Amino acid sequence: MSESSRLYEEAQKVLVGGVNSPVRAAIKPYPFFVREGRGPYIFTVDGQRLIDYVLGYGPLILGHAPEPVVKRIMNYLSRGWLYGAPTEVEILLAKKIVSHFPSIRKVRFVNSGGEAVATAIRLARGYTRRRKILKFEGNYHGAVDYVLVKAGSAAAHFGAPSSAGVPDDVAKLTLVAKYNDLDSVERIMRSEGNDVAAIIVEPVMANYGVIPPREGFLKGLREIADRYGALLILDEVVTGYRLGLGGAQRYYGVSADITTLGKIIGGGFPIGAVGARDEIMDLLSPRGPVFNAGTFNGHPISVVAGLATIEVLETTNAHDIAISASRKLAEGLSDILGRLGIDHVVNWVPTMFQVFFTRGEVVDHETASKSDTRLYLRFHEELLKRGVFIAPSQFEAMFTSSSHTDDIVEETLRQVEDSAKALRQV
Repeated sequence: MSESSRLYEEAQKVLVGGVNSPVRAAIKPYPFFVREGRGPYIFTVDGQRLIDYVLGYGPLILGHAPEPVVKRIMNYLSRGWLYGAPTEVEILLAKKIVSHFPSIRKVRFVNSGGEAVATAIRLARGYTRRRKILKFEGNYHGAVDYVLVKAGSAAAHFGAPSSAGVPDDVAKLTLVAKYNDLDSVERIMRSEGNDVAAIIVEPVMANYGVIPPREGFLKGLREIADRYGALLILDEVVTGYRLGLGGAQRYYGVSADITTLGKIIGGGFPIGAVGARDEIMDLLSPRGPVFNAGTFNGHPISVVAGLATIEVLETTNAHDIAISASRKLAEGLSDILGRLGIDHVVNWVPTMFQVFFTRGEVVDHETASKSDTRLYLRFHEELLKRGVFIAPSQFEAMFTSSSHTDDIVEETLRQVEDSAKALRQV
């Protein structure tokens, strides 16, 4: 019995499903357990070295345990790590975010992307005095009741809960449109717009694979939101600081009313943030009537790790390395699969990409769902055997970091080719 197998048996006795997040159980026959991470690698308790393209599902844009971040954390730990009172480092990180996102003038730190979304929705309702939220099929915004909703048979219909425990009455306050389809948004807003507090969207669908916005889609949402008096919430938990210092907003030239952030701004430690202009943010307690509080809000270690990470991104070519790696991997993957005659689509944005085993464009939930998920899982398994770790779910992303140098990319592509050839032999 391997050490991972033994630990998984023990975990199932005390952890639901043996894990603390469902995707971690998707690796078959059992998940590997990690001993440590260094640079582009994670090392399992069984002694396997894996080139990591999951990167904690996105936060680790500098790779595992980068020296500048480790040093800042260790220096701060000697002071203690929780006070129930403000710290200067909260101000410093907030100033960084404000400087990189012109749409943000004030920030509230919370503990996760999901908390940030919940707070953003509450803010939007408090500001507009409206009830309903419009989201997009296949967009994931954390385990928040109001956005754990998927579309019905028609995009203009009210959503239905996609999790047990979400009441129908809650789901009915969430409208669901098709991503990359402005007409579906317009149809919903014509009938429901007077009661829509906000349109919330992942600027890049990062939790249904990687699906970029079509040209004009995000700016179209901006125009529709303005026309109907709704707020536009851009959920940049994944894309913030991953597409660049100004996130998707700078990359695509669109401005949000409310922005949610997470992942990279904590450097791999738990964090979330909500940001907006003064008149919206000043509705939050203690200044306004929209409540938000948290014992761990603005946790010093998360803030210090995020601050150190962003400073590296500001002062080095870390982004350029990560972008180059993602582009070379995406192009190389597509070339290999094409030469082998395997139907595929590879979607790419800076530092993120994903392969879909299908024909035609992948532009929304419907087209992504046509991908051969069983073939993807086999691809994942073949790569894992060869020392490369990608997400076990088709509907996640592959991420790169500044530790994925050219030699790492070349080694990966060799394993990709061997894995793709193995797919054809079955």
